[in-house]
Amino acid sequence: MIDFKLDPKTGTPFYRQIIDQIKFGIAAGNLKAGEQLPTVRALAVDLKVNLNTIAKAYKELEIQRVLETQQGTGTFISEMKIQIPDKERKNKLKEICNEFTAIAFSYGFSIDDIIKQLKK
Repeated sequence: MIDFKLDPKTGTPFYRQIIDQIKFGIAAGNLKAGEQLPTVRALAVDLKVNLNTIAKAYKELEIQRVLETQQGTGTFISEMKIQIPDKERKNKLKEICNEFTAIAFSYGFSIDDIIKQLKK
């Protein structure tokens, strides 16, 4: 199961963050075909967001055939294989690193401090 994390500071809508995390989770092998996702209500409560946010993300992934919803049973990862293009993976990592370093720099840490901690 994936541990969803939403970051309001990125400027990326929450539903888009959920979509990306599910797709990257599948591509990385952290989410397997047939695995059940939390219900819309349960995930909304867990993430403290509106039900419609989760429903929108799930619906878009259903349209893309990434998820399958079975009435009365739940929402599951489909058999569809997902591969994230290298350029998209690199862009996502760059975005994460830029955000991370901006926060670290705002606390006065140097790049050397960051590198030493990452190596640990």
